Amino acid sequence: MSDLSDVVGRAVLADAGISAEDRLTDADHLALIAAGARAEGEVRELLQRAVTAARAGGVSWARIGGELGMTRQAAQQRFGSGAPPARDAAPDDERWLGPVTAFDEMAELELAGQAGWHTVEADVLSHRMVRTDTQWEHRRILWRSSLAAETADGWEVGCRAFPWIYLVRDRGIPPVTAG
Repeated sequence: MSDLSDVVGRAVLADAGISAEDRLTDADHLALIAAGARAEGEVRELLQRAVTAARAGGVSWARIGGELGMTRQAAQQRFGSGAPPARDAAPDDERWLGPVTAFDEMAELELAGQAGWHTVEADVLSHRMVRTDTQWEHRRILWRSSLAAETADGWEVGCRAFPWIYLVRDRGIPPVTAG
């Protein structure tokens, strides 16, 4: 059993509320099935986000398909998407920033942060932003479990969008306004 399989297995057991016992009841088995289904949905979402991030980073459909053991066309059909999803109208203090790619999103987030916006959600080629009365800094780091060093430096999680975590930090100064 791989380390990843062990981690996922323990997470499914914990989600189902199953302790390490020799005998499982019918209810325990059903709880494991439900937890396994939730885990499968989460893994599918992580894979979709990983493919989306790879495409945004310039990786070809042929290379993605090869990594997944499928053709370029099959990978594109399974994971490709057309236009970003339609967005409902947002209040004046919320907006979607995009389209952005891995190449330009940090520069766009920097400009938005200077104007008082910070990210609270990331989706395909876009960020949902909330406006405040202060400037914000943004960082993008690879997903990891411990953020102790970042938290100690005043960063907080704006959102998690596998394989990235977007960190935000309030600069405590008024935003730059268009003149």
